[in-house]
Amino acid sequence: MFITIFLPGLDISSIGSTEEALKKQLTYGWESGFNYYDPFLRGKDKPIKVVLTKDPATGKPIDKTEAYVFKPGTHFPNGLTHDNIMGDKQLALSNSKGRLGEAKEERGGVFLVRVDSASGVPYVEYATATKGWTVDATLKAADQQFMAGSGKTMFIREGCWWCHTLLPEETQDWQTFGRPPVVGDFNGESPTTFGSDRKAPDLLHVGARNSSREWMTLHFFNPRLVQPHSIMPRYNYLWGKTDAHGNVIDREAWDREYLAYERGERAYPPEVPDPAPDSEARYLIDFVLNLK
Repeated sequence: MFITIFLPGLDISSIGSTEEALKKQLTYGWESGFNYYDPFLRGKDKPIKVVLTKDPATGKPIDKTEAYVFKPGTHFPNGLTHDNIMGDKQLALSNSKGRLGEAKEERGGVFLVRVDSASGVPYVEYATATKGWTVDATLKAADQQFMAGSGKTMFIREGCWWCHTLLPEETQDWQTFGRPPVVGDFNGESPTTFGSDRKAPDLLHVGARNSSREWMTLHFFNPRLVQPHSIMPRYNYLWGKTDAHGNVIDREAWDREYLAYERGERAYPPEVPDPAPDSEARYLIDFVLNLK
């Protein structure tokens, strides 16, 4: 006797991008894993996320706005270049209201994530076409710049996902680490870096729990400065040779002073250098602070 069982299926290709998915695509850009555009995983070929409080074209004050700047030649994320990733409604609005079809990688441009007030559907606006926001003017007008796309490459290269996950489980994790993702949050993101083990806290919303850049700087330079029992490795080598002020970083001297502090011979630990704007430490800190 044969019994045929019909199980309901889910066509994931029909799932449209959420607002979160569009923001992640524009923050991280194209593929963050191993590829021949960035064979040594240095965080190249990535957009810059900026925060604006004035219009880059007119200079007039605007509500606080997050924008995503792609310098000419920067690869667009897969969701912007493949029709079946963003979602039909999202793509239609992006083309009709956001003029996304006018964007070209070789010219670069500035993008925004919007939500249609009538339908509630998120879409991408090509602000270079709709508002005249050029790459140079937007970077010049920005109050803050985040290299979170390059930072995700650091997160992958340094193996952070061996101990940390980016996927709170639908259990009591909700109360500690924030809401779990929903289907559609990952459209166009490559790779997703869910993580496969958890020896350390989930980090999906860590930027909302702790937005202190100073704390993150201390933590990555030497985790024991802020968490005495932490087993996390030190990532001080990501600072490079010089700090944000051009001063040479002497790690051996820093270690001697830190050991003196541990022995009680100093009242305070040595000062941690500010990472340079183009340092890998800055990239990684920007990525973590953007996990909200």
